[in-house]
Amino acid sequence: MNAPAPEGSGLPLEIVIVGFRSRELLERCLRSLEANPPSRPFETTVVDNASGDGTAEMVRSEHPGVSLVALDQNRGFSFANNLALRKSGASAVLLLNPDTEVGPGALDASWERLFSDPRIGMVGCKLVLPDGELDHAAKRSFPTPLSALAHFSGLGRRERAPAGLSQYRATHLGDDEPGEVDAVNGAFMMVRAEALAEVGLLDEGYWLYMEDLDWCYRFWQAGWKVFYEPAGVVVHVKGGSSGRRRAARQEIAFHRGMGRFYRKFYAPGRPAPLNAAVYAGIGAKLALSLAITAVKGTG
Repeated sequence: MNAPAPEGSGLPLEIVIVGFRSRELLERCLRSLEANPPSRPFETTVVDNASGDGTAEMVRSEHPGVSLVALDQNRGFSFANNLALRKSGASAVLLLNPDTEVGPGALDASWERLFSDPRIGMVGCKLVLPDGELDHAAKRSFPTPLSALAHFSGLGRRERAPAGLSQYRATHLGDDEPGEVDAVNGAFMMVRAEALAEVGLLDEGYWLYMEDLDWCYRFWQAGWKVFYEPAGVVVHVKGGSSGRRRAARQEIAFHRGMGRFYRKFYAPGRPAPLNAAVYAGIGAKLALSLAITAVKGTG
């Protein structure tokens, strides 16, 4: 694939990292970018969501070439990313989580895929866990009530689960097979500037979680393809900023996000009894998750 930057677009790539109490992970992420930079000019912007753990000070002292936006309160993932997205004049913007480490060639592989087709608006890479296993959220299908239930119950995650149950993990596409998918993960989302201008920013109604799925849905609604490119590998320490289990506020945000996504895109075209059942299911899952968190703690 040959993918030059669009003419007259200024800087080819801007990398945006939103951090919250992830100083050590962010340091490793920035070091990985230094070790494995893209072959095109780029700049990095870190938005610190009022971490209070020395994150901002670390960026200023150890990475003076990185642009820093230090917020005085945690305004959420979407709000923080949108601050940088509004100001970006790059041909492409990469939203990158601080709990990632970029591997050799990952940024170039994603860039080349993004500009290999004029209708590809977003590219996600192959995310792997620290033990080398695939992070299955790297490629996803939009959830249905059945696939969501199967996924969260664990039935859809089994190796030989039927397609209708495993559909959320986009099992139609192999782990090392490039192709179009409904959605990629917010830990690594490279977007084309023209698509961003048409689709718009992240929905700030999501404080944390589900905003990436919402964005992918809107990209497809606007006629832009979302693509999974496994030639680029990035290590993802899932939950690196939030602990082994989500805290109560995060659990509430996650389940509110589920409800918001369903209400925006699915509920208007579905019968009221089904919608009521879905909302009741989300509420029941939230209650169970909060109970487990209360017993086990967040770690």
